[in-house]
Amino acid sequence: MAFAIDRHPCEESPRLGAMTLHPVAESVPLSRRWFRKFLTPYQPACSVDDCVLLLSELVTNAVVHGTSDAPWLVRVEWFRVGTSLRVEVHNPGLPENVRQRCPDADDAHGRGLLLVDTVADSWHSGPSHFGGTVVSFTMADAWPPSS
Repeated sequence: MAFAIDRHPCEESPRLGAMTLHPVAESVPLSRRWFRKFLTPYQPACSVDDCVLLLSELVTNAVVHGTSDAPWLVRVEWFRVGTSLRVEVHNPGLPENVRQRCPDADDAHGRGLLLVDTVADSWHSGPSHFGGTVVSFTMADAWPPSS
C-alpha cells in the first residue's frame, strides 16, 4: 500500500502536514495513526482524540463516496489558521453529493457528517483545488493567540 506524508517544518507555512492515501478501507486506521503522530507534537489545545475521530469519519466518506474512471487518491491536509486547526479531506467525488443525513435510530450508517457538525466548531464542503470534492472541519482555539 502506497502512502505519503508531507510535513512542512517551516514555521511560516500554515500547512502543518498532508497525507495521500489509497481509497481502501485500510486507509482509515492508517490516517488516524499518522494524523495523531504528526499533530500531537504541535500541542493543540483542542482534543486530538476528537480531531482523529472527525478525520476518520471524513476519510471513510471519501473512500466510500469518491468516484473516478481513473485511479485516484484521498488527500488529507491540515493547517494552522490563526488560532484554529483546519483539516481537509479531498476526493474525486461530486461536491453536490455531500450532505448531512438524519438517519433513523436503527440505520447502521449515515452519521459521519452529523458527528462532524456536532463536534467541530464548523465544517464546509465544496469543490477541491485538486478536482472533485473537499470536506473540511475547523477546531477553533486550537492554539493560543500569537503574542
